[in-house]
Amino acid sequence: MLSLLTRPLGRVLAAGVVVILAALLWFILQIYPIGGSGALVIVTVHQGDSIATIANEMHAEGVIGSPLAFRLDTTLFGSIQVQSGSYQIAKNSSFAHVKAIFGAPPNVKVVAVTPGLTLHEVALQILSAKGTGFADTFVGDAVAAAKTSPYRPNNSLEGLLGIGTYVIKPTDTPSSLVQRMMTSFSKEAASVGLTPSTTINGLSAYQLIIAASIVEKEGYYAVNMPQVARVIFNRLQRGQMLQMDSTVCYPLNLDPCPATVALEQSNSLYSTYKIPGLTPTPICSVSTVALNAVLHAPPGSWLYFVLIKRDGTMAFASTYKKQLENEALARRNGVG
Repeated sequence: MLSLLTRPLGRVLAAGVVVILAALLWFILQIYPIGGSGALVIVTVHQGDSIATIANEMHAEGVIGSPLAFRLDTTLFGSIQVQSGSYQIAKNSSFAHVKAIFGAPPNVKVVAVTPGLTLHEVALQILSAKGTGFADTFVGDAVAAAKTSPYRPNNSLEGLLGIGTYVIKPTDTPSSLVQRMMTSFSKEAASVGLTPSTTINGLSAYQLIIAASIVEKEGYYAVNMPQVARVIFNRLQRGQMLQMDSTVCYPLNLDPCPATVALEQSNSLYSTYKIPGLTPTPICSVSTVALNAVLHAPPGSWLYFVLIKRDGTMAFASTYKKQLENEALARRNGVG
């Protein structure tokens, strides 16, 4: 009678042992995956992400095989404090390697080139992200790379960096980052029909980029940019000084730009109050909106513009008399 009772129990116990051993083997294989590490991927951790969220993201990128196993590991053997940011890590990593990478500060830095940002401001971002050595080399490589640009720039990549967010991996070099930004700009320009051989109103492709950079700074809002571009073209065609405050402020790294009489008297090569024509180089990075504005400027006789509302509304004028009226309106609206 006893043997009859113990046989089923023995089978249950044996089955339980097998399940436990299988689970243990599965857990060990998650901690120490076979096959070695794979390709490098980037996992981004956002402020407030839980370990569960991070584990799911790692699983989605192929870094770990099981989010559940990783959560069990952190419960049994200690969790980690993960800083927000981006991390480069290999697929099929061991949990020990995962903890080492995510327990340290983010090893991937991000630099954002936004419309209106100068090369100097981009370099400052790189300085903050990667340190002085990387930033200094980036600036030097940018100067050297300008000689290879098909747009034949004036010894500078100002205005020739593509708009976008650039992830700087641990394996990236300053030179590779410069090349990525140049390639990005070429794609950006091509998307709106600008090529190195484009000419409009007697301006070369590089001069059009210079004009677009001034449009970017002066128009600020997309709705204003086409008419600002027409003002620039009209003034150039008349041989009239551009008289754009943003150009005077560029070499002084002033942003926002305080429009003052003293600044207008600057003797800089970028002073469009004293030197006719366009500036020697672009004065900032340019958006496709600004590029489109110079490529497709609307017809019109405008020669002046002024901000008349704090919401960005501008008024355009063909005569100086009308410009004075618009300036008075701006003052009544509390602008300027």
